[in-house]
Amino acid sequence: MDATLSGTEATTALKAAHKPTGRISDPIFVGILWGCGLLVLLLLGLIIAMLFEGGLPALREFGISFLWSTSWNPVTEKFGAGVMVFGTVFSAVIAVIVALPLSFGIAFFLTEIAAGPLRRPIGVAIQLLAAIPSIIYGMWGFFIVVPLIAAYVQPPLIEWLGPIPLLGALFQGPPLGAGMLTAGLILALMILPFITAMFVEVLESVPPMLKESAYGVGATTYEVYRNVSVPYGRTAMVGAVMLGLGRALGETMAVTFVIGNATRMSASLFAPGATIASTIANEFPEASIGSLKLQSLMQLGFILFVISFIVLALSRMLVRSKLEG
Repeated sequence: MDATLSGTEATTALKAAHKPTGRISDPIFVGILWGCGLLVLLLLGLIIAMLFEGGLPALREFGISFLWSTSWNPVTEKFGAGVMVFGTVFSAVIAVIVALPLSFGIAFFLTEIAAGPLRRPIGVAIQLLAAIPSIIYGMWGFFIVVPLIAAYVQPPLIEWLGPIPLLGALFQGPPLGAGMLTAGLILALMILPFITAMFVEVLESVPPMLKESAYGVGATTYEVYRNVSVPYGRTAMVGAVMLGLGRALGETMAVTFVIGNATRMSASLFAPGATIASTIANEFPEASIGSLKLQSLMQLGFILFVISFIVLALSRMLVRSKLEG
């Protein structure tokens, strides 16, 4: 009995010894966490404010037409974002169109077809693609991909598809190699690991009972994939594609190497063009402080931020709705 009382007293004393410390440390810990969260919001707000304030004089000078004007002439100081917005969206859409079927195929192979010993090295190889610096992609694209496309891809496409009405507009122009198509292909390779990784997670989250039930009624592997796995994770997959699109919209160095950097708009896939990010990278070193050119570049950065924010917000909403559902 004395031993029991002494043990109880020891426990009470231990709790009393730790109670003041807990009262002090817990609010401090919560305060640190609040500070970390608010710091992110503060930094984001400061970036938005800097871009908006820096580009506001250009918006006042050219008006709302700055958003769609195709003029970009530093000599006459006439600037517009139309060409760059078009190039940003066009190259990113090409990248998604190319990367989407590849990501589907790789994810399906890794989750349904590949054996265990083969699945891991292929998965690691796909993940390593995300670790390659963008400037390496750009150098590889400039020295390897651009000459190959100029010599072996563009000439036959121009000859076969160029004369077709309407569709031929996409395949006209000299075979320069550098252009929208090349930029889209490089971007597709860069966003491939991000989309594939999310596709694999979504497909692996499909309840095995659903797939086993489909196999039990005689469905083939392809039918299970098309009618069970894909419909189950469709919303999250759309969110993954949107995340890949957001990644492609903001890419800078790789696109700068291979897009041609021409501030003119063309419907051809082979024509050189420019994106918001590549234009900022090329023009920023030559823009003097306080100049209208620098203010226009700041406004371009704000436009890119808004576009990326909208795309990423939509993707998060889609992924969250799937997870909550």
